[in-house]
Amino acid sequence: MVRVMVVDDHPMWRDGVARDLSEAGYEVVAVVGEGRQAISAAAAVRPQVVVLDLRLPDMSGAEVAAGLAGAEPAPKVLVLSASAEQDDVLAAVKAGASGYLVKSASREEFLDAVRRTAEGDAVFTPGLAGLVLGEYRRLAARPAGRADDDGPRLTERETEVLRLVAKGLTYRQVADRLVLSHRTVQNHVQNTLSKLQLHNRVELVRYAIEQGLDAD
Repeated sequence: MVRVMVVDDHPMWRDGVARDLSEAGYEVVAVVGEGRQAISAAAAVRPQVVVLDLRLPDMSGAEVAAGLAGAEPAPKVLVLSASAEQDDVLAAVKAGASGYLVKSASREEFLDAVRRTAEGDAVFTPGLAGLVLGEYRRLAARPAGRADDDGPRLTERETEVLRLVAKGLTYRQVADRLVLSHRTVQNHVQNTLSKLQLHNRVELVRYAIEQGLDAD
C-alpha cells in the first residue's frame, strides 16, 4: 500500500483529497496545512508520495518541496495547485517536485497521477510537460562544466553512484548496493555536484539522464 501525505491549507479540499486517496486504496499517513509541519511530519511518517499545494501560509510550495527533497528517504512530490503559471511550475520542478497537476483535474486523473508518481513517472497536466521539457533543454544547452573533453572528469566510483541515483535509489540504498557507508555516498554526490557545477539532486538526475546514465 502506497503511503501518501496531503499538504493543503484549505481543510475541505485536503480532507476531500485524503478521502479520495483512502477510497482508492492508498494509506494516508498525514494531512497537514502548513509547510514546516509538512517537513516535520514527513520525517516522522515517511510517506512515499506527498500531494502538495503551492499556496501555504508559512512557506511556498517550492520551499516545502526542496525541504522534502532533503529527507532520507526523500518522498516523491506531486504538486496539486490551482496555478498553471510558468514560474510556479518551473519553481516547483526545480525544487524537486516529480510532477504538477492543476486542481481542475478529474478525480480519475488525480488518482492516476498519484499512482504514476509513486511508480517513478514524471506526471504533468497536459500542456505543462512541454513547458518543463523546454526548460530542461535550455539548461542542457548552457555551458555548465559538463564532463566533456575539456571539462571535469568523474571518477569511476562517482559515475557508479550517479548512475544509481539517476535510477531513483536513495543514498542509503546506493550505500547498501555498493557496500559503502551512507556518508561516503553523500561525499561522492557532493563532489560530483561541485565538479559539474550543479546545485541539487534534481539537476544531478537531469544531468545523468542527459548522459544516458539512467539506462540499464
